[in-house]
Amino acid sequence: MTLLLQILLTFGILSLVAVGGANAVLPEMHRQLVELRGWLDDATFAQLYALAQAAPGPNILVASVMGWRIGSWGGMAMATLGMLLPAAVLAWGVAGLTHRLRGAPWLKPAQGGLVPVAVGLLLAAGLVMAEASSQFGLLPLVIVVISTVFVWRTSYSPLWVLAGGGVLGLLLLR
Repeated sequence: MTLLLQILLTFGILSLVAVGGANAVLPEMHRQLVELRGWLDDATFAQLYALAQAAPGPNILVASVMGWRIGSWGGMAMATLGMLLPAAVLAWGVAGLTHRLRGAPWLKPAQGGLVPVAVGLLLAAGLVMAEASSQFGLLPLVIVVISTVFVWRTSYSPLWVLAGGGVLGLLLLR
């Protein structure tokens, strides 16, 4: 199987479990790309994730950037297509089914049950990213806690956290 087809299939499968967006599957993306396939190492994975988050646009950029690093322009196209197409087809089908079943008494609780799944997946993503940047010890965890409290308890834009993270990154990686 060619590399581009492997990238398409890997990201296509990831897209089907991305409840909560691309960031929700970061732990599995890390497992697939770093641990199982060896396409990336921990540091590169963390750097590409940071690059994708710093760029304006949707969270799906993380897949595109990683696909580009693995397989150049073709890898970027396959990773992006893999993350978008299967999820879009599934969402289209579920939307039609949800519309037909809109009066069913079990539908609202089933939809509400997906919220903790998405929160758990996002929490796992944060833990995997902290572990991938473990070369800095507990510092990433401290930064995450301070950033979370800052965004939660102040009225300042989260962009200040992003800017502060950029400056801190420049200082730490000199």
